[in-house]
Amino acid sequence: MYTKISNPMDYKVALYIRLSKEDENEGESGSVTNQRSMMLTYAKNNRLDVYNEYIDDGFSGCNFDRPAFKRMIEDIGRGKVNMVITKDLSRLGRDYILTGHYMERFFPENRVRYISILDGIDTGIESSANDITPFRAIMNDMYAKDISKKIKSVKHDKQNKGLFIGGKAVYGYKLSETEKNKIVIDEEVAPTVRQIFSYAVSGKSCREIAQILNDNKIIPPAVYADLTVTRKGPCSGLWSSERVSDMLQNQTYIGNMAQGKSKKISYKSEKSIKIPRKDWIVVENTHESIIDKDMFYKVQTLVASRKTTRMRTYNYPLKGIIHCHECGYPLAVINRPDSKGNDCLYFVCRTYQRFTKANACTCHSIKEETVNKAVFEEIGDVCKNYLDEDELLELGEKFYGEYIKREENQSEAKMMENKITTITANMDKIYMDKLNGILSDDDFTRIFNRMKEERITLEEKLTYLNKTEIKTPKQKKDKIKELVSRFLDTDVFNRELFLSLVERVELTEEKEIIICFKSRELKCKKEPLLTLSEAIPKGEKSTVSDEKVSV
Repeated sequence: MYTKISNPMDYKVALYIRLSKEDENEGESGSVTNQRSMMLTYAKNNRLDVYNEYIDDGFSGCNFDRPAFKRMIEDIGRGKVNMVITKDLSRLGRDYILTGHYMERFFPENRVRYISILDGIDTGIESSANDITPFRAIMNDMYAKDISKKIKSVKHDKQNKGLFIGGKAVYGYKLSETEKNKIVIDEEVAPTVRQIFSYAVSGKSCREIAQILNDNKIIPPAVYADLTVTRKGPCSGLWSSERVSDMLQNQTYIGNMAQGKSKKISYKSEKSIKIPRKDWIVVENTHESIIDKDMFYKVQTLVASRKTTRMRTYNYPLKGIIHCHECGYPLAVINRPDSKGNDCLYFVCRTYQRFTKANACTCHSIKEETVNKAVFEEIGDVCKNYLDEDELLELGEKFYGEYIKREENQSEAKMMENKITTITANMDKIYMDKLNGILSDDDFTRIFNRMKEERITLEEKLTYLNKTEIKTPKQKKDKIKELVSRFLDTDVFNRELFLSLVERVELTEEKEIIICFKSRELKCKKEPLLTLSEAIPKGEKSTVSDEKVSV
């Protein structure tokens, strides 16, 4: 039935099996047992030596982040496997881009022969089935996209009906044991929810409420729900003002089902983006409330009244770059008068501000301008020590030459790219014409091969064009020298230049800075900074309750 393997002793075979929840709809024919049986029979009939079986049960084919698949790739890299067999191409994956990468690059580069039994694909021989493999991959991808749309439609319909479709209920509720897609009050933690709203009505800020809960050793929502924390920090396992604020604005507590708070970027990605609160799907009166509506809307008024005092932000040179050395989080800045009464910005540890009593970190307070001065002086010294004019001139000529080359070749390269795109689209079209019976097999093969050869020729020309170098014009050398001199002599801070040199700046508890450069040739340096007059003036609070600090 299938092509016989002429040299079976040369191969160490990996049998790859994948089954997702969507694939289970295909019935027993797509089960793990059926896939294994089919491939073992094929291996036996061809006297192939099976090195191992790799099974991903319950994993989507839209991405290749699967444990068994990654283990198989590692074994290929170690030289333990040189043949991969699947039931069909969709078992390998449904993302046509990544499937093409493994089919066209990874497997050939690692001398791996790939066989798809039902599709008749065998990269060890020349066959028409191999030629149309990219189109099979596209069709598999379209199938995955269609399934994704149907699943989203079903979920969206349930959300509009007020049915709960999440994995974990919001803090204060739990999944009903008798009704599907229904939540009920969790009496174990519901009193905590009521107490939080009571504190808010009494005028306490979110930060103060979080501090009270931490002082009373109340288990926070993530710990109570036994959620896995991927990135643990000094504030892990503690209540935060952000968590309290989210709870105080959650309509779930007055009996309304609020869902659709985030959505996936693509059916091929697990990353999600947050949806604005005004666009959430809210269905009223779907379950028993914990908080009465009068209290809830009174809290909303109090929360809204504080927003006008939390809009202060500051721009400063090290914004987003400077971090606390002890806890690793970005430092914040606050505006406080110095000993002379003048307003000054001070760096402070954000973790210390939020969890002062928990001793999560220390204040790290120091004048922002003091840190700036020390950092900029060090960067200037590094530039003078490690960069000389001749070296910069050489780099400048190189980059200028590349710029000229790109300018001259841009239009021609763009034209070739457009031709390649057009040919690829036409190849897709004739394949669909073949499937619809418009083109015969002979006509399809003849036209497809001609287009394929034309595209390969254009791609080779485009590659050559991109690699072609053009010499730098000599008349531009004087201009480059002038730019080099200005670079070395300038006293004006250039953030773009700064970010190109520095990876990160850290401030230690002892008021020292650590500059981490991006280049390996540049060293990290530690310098003491603090004098007593540079800290926050004595008597001033270093924590902030109502003012939003800039991070």
